[in-house]
Amino acid sequence: MDISEVRVRRVNQSGKLKAYVTVTFDNQFVVHNIKVIEGRDGNFIAMPSRQLANGEFKDVAHPISSEFRDHLQKVVMEAYASSATASEQASEE
Repeated sequence: MDISEVRVRRVNQSGKLKAYVTVTFDNQFVVHNIKVIEGRDGNFIAMPSRQLANGEFKDVAHPISSEFRDHLQKVVMEAYASSATASEQASEE
């Protein structure tokens, strides 16, 4: 499965949530609201989820294999880092 596009919307507030990300697959399927979260061991992604009646959160969409999850994390984190560089350059102008 090819990742066609990654769009990053940075969150300008204090807290662990750093960005929302939209990923398009094969120019055919899109997943919104993947989150970039600041963790103790660095940033990571959290898949979109909804809260169940019992208070538990359940992923709406998620990778099946750990290999694809690692690939998705790598691509999203690269896009997040690039968006930081782009916003820094824009603020310098």
